[in-house]
Amino acid sequence: MDNIRAFEEYLKLEKKYSLHTVQAYVKDVLFFEAYLQEEFEGMPLFEVQYNIIRSWIVVLVDAELNTVTVNRKIASLKAFYKFLLKIKVVSVSPLVKHKSLKTPKNIQIPFSQKELTSVLEEKEFDDNFDGIRNKLLVELLYTTGIRRSELIHLKTQHVDIVSHTIKVLGKRNKERIIPILPIVVEQIKKYIDKRSQIECVKDEEYFFLMLKGVKLSESFVYRIINYYFSEVSEKVKKSPHVLRHTFATHLLNNGADLNSVKELLGHSSLASTQVYTHNSLAELQQVYAKAHPRNEK
Repeated sequence: MDNIRAFEEYLKLEKKYSLHTVQAYVKDVLFFEAYLQEEFEGMPLFEVQYNIIRSWIVVLVDAELNTVTVNRKIASLKAFYKFLLKIKVVSVSPLVKHKSLKTPKNIQIPFSQKELTSVLEEKEFDDNFDGIRNKLLVELLYTTGIRRSELIHLKTQHVDIVSHTIKVLGKRNKERIIPILPIVVEQIKKYIDKRSQIECVKDEEYFFLMLKGVKLSESFVYRIINYYFSEVSEKVKKSPHVLRHTFATHLLNNGADLNSVKELLGHSSLASTQVYTHNSLAELQQVYAKAHPRNEK
């Protein structure tokens, strides 16, 4: 078995990465190997020094790939060389001292409370399977902060209306329990009633279904969120991830501590959660400006 094939098996079986992530990592390594074949007479991957990788980075940047994409490709190489180090094919990684390219920080703008109220309380959803499911999609994304992929793969057995919780499988197959609000439990009961009336259910294990009985697609969930929020919001981005961002921002604005939000979001470190404090800080600055007597009214 060659090193790339062994790396792929390692990511699948030991690291338990998703198929999509594994394919992305392997594709990046193969892309780099093709570069070595073309520019360095097929130099073996285990002989590569950092200056070779640096030359590849220059090629990628010259090809006008954005820094996020370049950093992702190098992260794939880092993981590959870390694996070669683990199996003792190399004694040191050529990327041991590499620093990622700086990327501009894009602060996403969350939906306002008014926009959420407009959709969830003022918008009339159809009183049929599609309408009840669609409202629950919006409600669950906003009140739990789960990712779009977590919502799609939510299992029927992991929705507990007695304990008011759901169990979701996050990144790297990490499970977490998230509480659900009573108002959402009532929506879930309505949906379960309509779901039970579907005649042919193909994907029984999944909680959210299309009327044809199959699980949702990522593009479908995006379209649903974009459709309902396009009617009430002029924000450029109207996606499931913005609802996740809104969930975190609204919790922090209303006094939730950062560690609790971290656990709810399923982040492995506080650094990932701190991006949501930008909006909380903005609100704090407004309160400060209005309240402090030294500020000119």
